[in-house]
Amino acid sequence: MPCTTLLVGKLASADGSTLIARNSDSSAGAYTPKKFVAVPPEDQPRTYTSVISGVTIALPEDPMPYTCVPNALKNEGEWASAGINAANVGMTATETITSNPRVLGADPLVKNGIGEEDLVTLVLPYVKTAREGCLRLGSLLEEYGTYEMNGIGFSDEDDVWWLETIGGHHWMARRLPQDAYAVIPNQLGLDFFDFADPENFIGSADLEAFVKHNALDLRMDPEEPFNPRDAFGSHDDSDHTYNTPRAWWALSRLNPDSFAWTGPDADFTPESNDLPWCLVPEKKITVEDVKYVLSGHYQQTPYDPYLHHGDTSMAGAYRTIGINRTDYLACCQIKTGAPSIQWLAYASNPFNVMVPFYTDIIATPAYAADTTDSVSTGSFYWTSRLIAAMADACDRQSAIFIERYQNTTTARCREILNRSTPEIQAASGKDRIHLCMEANEQIAEVTREQAQKCLGEVLKALSDNMKNAFSRSDA
Repeated sequence: MPCTTLLVGKLASADGSTLIARNSDSSAGAYTPKKFVAVPPEDQPRTYTSVISGVTIALPEDPMPYTCVPNALKNEGEWASAGINAANVGMTATETITSNPRVLGADPLVKNGIGEEDLVTLVLPYVKTAREGCLRLGSLLEEYGTYEMNGIGFSDEDDVWWLETIGGHHWMARRLPQDAYAVIPNQLGLDFFDFADPENFIGSADLEAFVKHNALDLRMDPEEPFNPRDAFGSHDDSDHTYNTPRAWWALSRLNPDSFAWTGPDADFTPESNDLPWCLVPEKKITVEDVKYVLSGHYQQTPYDPYLHHGDTSMAGAYRTIGINRTDYLACCQIKTGAPSIQWLAYASNPFNVMVPFYTDIIATPAYAADTTDSVSTGSFYWTSRLIAAMADACDRQSAIFIERYQNTTTARCREILNRSTPEIQAASGKDRIHLCMEANEQIAEVTREQAQKCLGEVLKALSDNMKNAFSRSDA
């Protein structure tokens, strides 16, 4: 899927949490309804068959419960997408990434292998650390192969790991420095890999030999650091419209004073090929920052498609982060000694709200889970999509309503978290599950109430803009 990923280490986040977040964007011209569910062990298959590739894989007998965001319609398979398991391991899968003909010629993609449809279901219920997630996925890639290039994020209370596939069977993964964050658009991202540092870099057993045998190492000086982007990534002109601008804008928001981002002497531009994969942020990153970045449409730049003043000749020149066909945004928040939270938003991010749900549960609120193929204001997914489509059409008039919706809902949800978390932490077993689910229902009701209010306000603003509007009344 054409997505954008943001990873945050625990020393870079405001409250010491690890954060892994991703927009899941449908392919052009399509929308994919999503739902938020909890999967108990009895509902996890013991034999898995992919709808897209047809591959069949035997699964372990001891899955853990987990949350995920699967497709509401199963015609293309599960697409579980993102979630947190009972061991407090988070996973987001996948960020579709790019490669080059030299890699794909040396290790061709596998038509009947595994892909985005399958990965969360195959991996998340069985791993107890982020590193274990990389190793299990890596072993599956080596055995079954993959039909597409992907990036996958894993997190636990201490670490965030990022794995990228290389051709049909190879892979590499890097441990994100704990004081750093990383932004990944739809492009192979890792800009450094140390084969001699297995604490922070892991990959296919034959990865170094694969590089040498296929002449993928492009370094003029072998003493220079190895750059996977040069070896495995793409260098297409289209990247400068579709991919690098997203990373450029996100980095410039979180490190505005670290580099020159604009002007003739800019260190980096929207079309730079050497944007850093990760940086230490200038300030600690909040969940709200994650939402803002992944809603980005080049605010405060000439490239903003919603720019209504000055020179608008470059407005809309680059693919935005927050795009019309986003299906969901999930942010997995894991903190030592605290209950894990999966933040969730549906539809186009500039116009939606991201709300928290505890993951130590056996069921999810109907408002987030009961997504059907029919448009309904009883569904968080469809209400979010309605709000976005209407607000976009009258963006100046609706901006105040969207702002109030986002701020009010987030504040009230945080109030519920602050009230509920101490009691949840003190509880265990069924009591803990009950308290988590009770809080989730409160959050869902607040979200429903505020979404309905915003929907009515935006509908009124859009109605006032109708072409048959007339100011004289009969009164």
